[in-house]
Amino acid sequence: MATATLERPKAATGGRCCPPAAGPALAEDEAAAYAGWFKALADPTRIRILNLLAQSEDAVCVCDIVDHFPLGQPTISHHLKILRDVRFVVAERRGTYMHYRVNRACLEEFPDAARRILNV
Repeated sequence: MATATLERPKAATGGRCCPPAAGPALAEDEAAAYAGWFKALADPTRIRILNLLAQSEDAVCVCDIVDHFPLGQPTISHHLKILRDVRFVVAERRGTYMHYRVNRACLEEFPDAARRILNV
């Protein structure tokens, strides 16, 4: 009994198994920036911190942020630094305390980034 083969004739595709795929539409530096954004969001605590800040029009004192999590102030500050490094949040010093707010301009770009990455 003969079996059918699913191989494509190599002559029709220039010796390749299939037609070449188009290259990435994103530049390397743009992809690196977007990867940083997603890396910053790859932690449930940071997502919750961002969500907490997004619910307030005003900047929130770090001590108020700490009150909502079962973590110490140094750990919360570490998470806030990561969010600040990718510009999801903005920090301002008021006396001896840091206050944080969502960087709305940066967050408005986030859906655009997802569309560019997925080419939709």
